[in-house]
Amino acid sequence: MRWRRRTRASRLPSSPTATLPKQYQPVAGQPMVLHTLAAFAGVRRLRGVLVAVAAGDRFLEAYPHPSYFTVPCGGPTRAETVLGGLRALRERGAQADDWVLVHDAARCLITPEWVDRLIDACLHDPVGGLLGYKLPDTLKVATEGPGGARVLETVDRSDKWLAQTPQMFRLGLLTEALEKMGATVTDEASAIEGLGLHPRLVMGGAQNFKVTYPEDFALAAAVLAQRAHPATLDMFGGARGRAAPEPERSDIF
Repeated sequence: MRWRRRTRASRLPSSPTATLPKQYQPVAGQPMVLHTLAAFAGVRRLRGVLVAVAAGDRFLEAYPHPSYFTVPCGGPTRAETVLGGLRALRERGAQADDWVLVHDAARCLITPEWVDRLIDACLHDPVGGLLGYKLPDTLKVATEGPGGARVLETVDRSDKWLAQTPQMFRLGLLTEALEKMGATVTDEASAIEGLGLHPRLVMGGAQNFKVTYPEDFALAAAVLAQRAHPATLDMFGGARGRAAPEPERSDIF
């Protein structure tokens, strides 16, 4: 049984500056995706990391490190990108019963501890699961009205969770689910649900948010500064293109 992890860094959404995709924008002095990669490098049980990028995207060539490799399998949707990455893993020898963890590069505040918590919870689960966070705020349903949006009703939040990543499933099962459900599913768990299965929810944390809006960049930088965690600099160095040696890793079979 082998552990492999995929990071999605292929989409090119809007960002505070127009010159770089969001995942390459600087956060706390380093491209956002490097913080994500540094966190996963700290998870000893992972066999490797595949970063799915768009065709022609060579940004990460300036930040080489033996703990990850890139594959130009990015598609127009999340589901197509993930499916391309899964197929690339199969071409490299991964087996259908291998576990894979899919993560959004823009969730750059992920920690090794959260990833290990997910692995521990799902290791013997027949389906797999995902990190999530119980909805802490009152949830409203909106409708259009005078002056704009108006509250239609309040929804019971007691059983509502925010889906996060990583999401962890067997490679074969996830491939089957994505091929069946098509390109419209918004996360891997939704595809698994389409097979009639129920992924396990594992408690993540409020800081594991996806950097989406301009103000999120400042918040992510503040969290990284508060943690005073040198993992990214230790791994990639302070200068563009420098890499630290890869620590000894242990695979799980």
